Amino acid sequence: MTAQPPPPPPPPGYPPQQPPSAQAPNNHLVLSIVALVFCLIPGIVAIVKSSQVSGLWAQGQYGQAQASAESARKWAIWSIVLGAVGGIIYLILAVVGAMVAGNQNSAMLALMF
Repeated sequence: MTAQPPPPPPPPGYPPQQPPSAQAPNNHLVLSIVALVFCLIPGIVAIVKSSQVSGLWAQGQYGQAQASAESARKWAIWSIVLGAVGGIIYLILAVVGAMVAGNQNSAMLALMF
């Protein structure tokens, strides 16, 4: 058997990327799905970002995978915060509307919408 020649060096300006010793970053998919319940648009962005993590990691784009995981977490947290704030504002407005409404039917209608 003859010895195999070593693999060619990477092109100039492109250092070889070695996989980090750690495992793939957390993609925060569960948090993104929960965020989707709270606020739709940022929740969708969070799910898209979290679904990119595994693919980028498999392609060897470790820095981009980590950035996408952090971005997914950020979008998910913002979605939960916005949904919670919106829900609290809605609840306050519904209670105030029910208190202002004189009769019981109007109060129940105000709480429904």
